[in-house]
Amino acid sequence: MGNTTDQTNQRLITGFKKNDSFILEGVYARVFPKIKVHILKNNGDENQAKDIYQEAFIACWKSIKANKLSEDGNVEAYLYRIAKNKWTDYLRSSDYKKRASNTSIIDLTKADDENSELDQEEENRIVMRKALQQLGRNCKTLLNLFYYERKSMNEISQVMNLASSSARNQKYRCMEKLRKLSLEIKNNG
Repeated sequence: MGNTTDQTNQRLITGFKKNDSFILEGVYARVFPKIKVHILKNNGDENQAKDIYQEAFIACWKSIKANKLSEDGNVEAYLYRIAKNKWTDYLRSSDYKKRASNTSIIDLTKADDENSELDQEEENRIVMRKALQQLGRNCKTLLNLFYYERKSMNEISQVMNLASSSARNQKYRCMEKLRKLSLEIKNNG
């Protein structure tokens, strides 16, 4: 199954690099509804969803063209993450705050939900940093190579002198350990 997913992602990456309109339109059509739902749920409207998504799509396209997405990267997840981050940036911007303060009726419950959601995100980041500090050196290295440096599992296996399948298994174990540490930290305050 992973092979099929890798092949699909490789096909999408190749399609982006070649400006294949069929591929580009397909990705656009599959991911936009998800982004639209996210933005509508988070104080946005359809026009804002279109604008944010367009910006994200262009950023994703440029990143792929510049080979910033690893060969085994998930194009649709990457695009969704870019759009979601752009919307979060907008919600934190002074433009949004000015617009919200100039609105004659402010739904305080939505504002409280948004603040608590942003507070929750910040709390999750703090918990994750603490959990990462408690991980062993090998796990830190592997996760850093995969998530921050966007290295493929083949590249990671070479850097860490592991078989490719061992690297995948190690990444899974490290993520499970990170989740467990995060839960412990969260539950113990």
